[in-house]
Amino acid sequence: MSDLYDRIVSQKGSLEKLISKIPGFTGYLDNKARRTADRLLRDHIADQLSQRIIRLSQIETTLLDHGGLSYMSKTSSAKGKFQHFRDLVKTAAPGYSGFMEALPIGPEEMEKLYSFDEALIAYADKFDGALNNLDKAVKEKAGIEEAIAALDTLTIEAENAFQLRDDVLTNLSKTM
Repeated sequence: MSDLYDRIVSQKGSLEKLISKIPGFTGYLDNKARRTADRLLRDHIADQLSQRIIRLSQIETTLLDHGGLSYMSKTSSAKGKFQHFRDLVKTAAPGYSGFMEALPIGPEEMEKLYSFDEALIAYADKFDGALNNLDKAVKEKAGIEEAIAALDTLTIEAENAFQLRDDVLTNLSKTM
């Protein structure tokens, strides 16, 4: 397995911790509610990411106001990847084509799913940190390229984490 997969699965949280972060989310314990829970979770994450994309646009405006036209292709590329990640989370089929409803998911598999879900939520905080660093770099006119690169790298990692979650779900469906 990949280092990212190992890192996510080893950071086991609790169902209560995940539930407390998402209004209305009750988890995947009820087979009939799994698709709804999955949709609610991904809508929440996508909304959080949308807020961060708006903030990135505001930082881009500040950068332009401070004569940073030369950075626009890099920020535009980073924002495009960020938007792609948000769209991927938002538009994935609910419940991953419905197979979650029929899956006999055991406690170990459930813990993996919750670990990935919690990791996806944690990326919103990580994006806040990356955006704070970019905002600071723009205002100080130093380290802008590095801050953009860090945001870009974080976006790629977050998308890889989402793909790993999809792989976990796909492997669960193969056990049916």
